Amino acid sequence: MERGAFFESVYGAVEQIPPGMVATYGQIARLVGAPRRARYVGFALHANPRPGVVPCHRVVFADGSLCAGFAFGGEGAQRALLEAEGVRFRANGKVDLTCCRWPAGL
Repeated sequence: MERGAFFESVYGAVEQIPPGMVATYGQIARLVGAPRRARYVGFALHANPRPGVVPCHRVVFADGSLCAGFAFGGEGAQRALLEAEGVRFRANGKVDLTCCRWPAGL
């Protein structure tokens, strides 16, 4: 899949994550038909051309941790956005995936 088409497929998938839910980079990669491209999902989200439309803050690592280099203000900004949507966090600072993981593609 060509880079532009891949990025757009990532944005389309991420736009479907409902408020209060998260998906993992690997989950998005599987949903767009590129199961071994989780890192490329991250590249696509870092280049998000439509902040506020493509809710990239709803994508987290497989263990529920947040991206320290979150492109729109760092880990604190990502956590604040998720908490404002009702996403729950564990005591270790990671998203509680047992209740907040979007079930698509699982």
